[in-house]
Amino acid sequence: MVFPGEAFGMGERGAEGDWALTEVDRQAAGRYTVQSVARALRLVEIVAGGPPGGLSLSELARTLGTSKSSTLALARTLVAFGYLRDAHPGPGYTLGTGLIRLGDIVGRQLPLGDLCRPLIEDLSRETKLTARVAISDGGYPVFVDRVDGPGSVRFHTPLGQRELPYASAAGKAILAAMDSGGVRRMCVETGLAPRTAHTITDIDTLLDNLAAVRRLGFAVDDEEDAEGVFCVGAAFFGHDGSCAGAVSVTGIKGDLPAWRIDELGRIVRRYADDVSGILGGSPYIDLGLAERAEAERAAAT
Repeated sequence: MVFPGEAFGMGERGAEGDWALTEVDRQAAGRYTVQSVARALRLVEIVAGGPPGGLSLSELARTLGTSKSSTLALARTLVAFGYLRDAHPGPGYTLGTGLIRLGDIVGRQLPLGDLCRPLIEDLSRETKLTARVAISDGGYPVFVDRVDGPGSVRFHTPLGQRELPYASAAGKAILAAMDSGGVRRMCVETGLAPRTAHTITDIDTLLDNLAAVRRLGFAVDDEEDAEGVFCVGAAFFGHDGSCAGAVSVTGIKGDLPAWRIDELGRIVRRYADDVSGILGGSPYIDLGLAERAEAERAAAT
C-alpha cells in the first residue's frame, strides 16, 4: 500500500502515522527536494564511504536513520538500476557497476574550463599573473582556459593545442604523476629538443627535476619554454587518483627571487587541490606520489 505522504516523497511514516524527516534530510532538502530521492542518494554515499566488503542492511538503516524495511526498499531499487550491488557472500551492499558507466559519461561531458573559471580568475587576481588550466591528453598538457594577469604584457598562449610536456610547468607537473618508465616512453615519443638555452634535454636530468616536483608538489618552468618567461604549475587529480591536468601561472622572469617562486608554488598547489576537489579527487599530500617515486628509485638501485 502506498501512503499519501510516501507517494510525494515526504519522508518516513512513523509509528503514530506522522511523516518524520531526519535532521540531515531537513538540511539537505530544498523547497522542491523529493525526500525519497534524497534518501536514495544518501544511501549510495553511505555505501561509498563504507568498507570495501560492503555494509549490512542493519548498518545502512542505522546510518541512514530509517527502518530496515524502508532501507531495504531503497537498496533493492538501487540494485535494480545497477547503482548498488548485493554482495554474496559478504556483509551486504557495495557500489554497483552502473556507477562506472555514469562516471565515464561525466568525465566526457565535464566542462572543465567552465568549472575552473572562477578558480583561475581568483588565482590570477591573487598572484597578479596570467593563470591557465590544462587537461592531460595522454600526458600532454592541453590548455582549455586562460585568465590574463593585469598590465600590458599578454602571453601568446593558444588554447586547445597539445604542448610539449617536458618544457612547461604544467607539463612537468603532469609528467611527475607518471612513473619513470612512463616518462621515458613519453620522451622517446616527443624527443627532448631545446626550446631555449635553459630547456632540459637530458632524460636523467629531467627525471631528477621531476623528483623535486614530487617532493614540492609543484613544477617550475625557469625560461625553459621561452626566454625571459617563467611558469609555476601544479597537477590536479580525478576521483580515481589519476592526474587529470594542471593549473599554472605565467609571468616575466626579471629578478624574481627564489622565495617568490616558492610562494607561488604553494599558492598554485592550493588552487590545484581545489580543482581536485571539484573532480572528486584527493589533495596532493594524500596521494603519496613523492613516497612512491622514492620507493621506485630505491628499488631501481
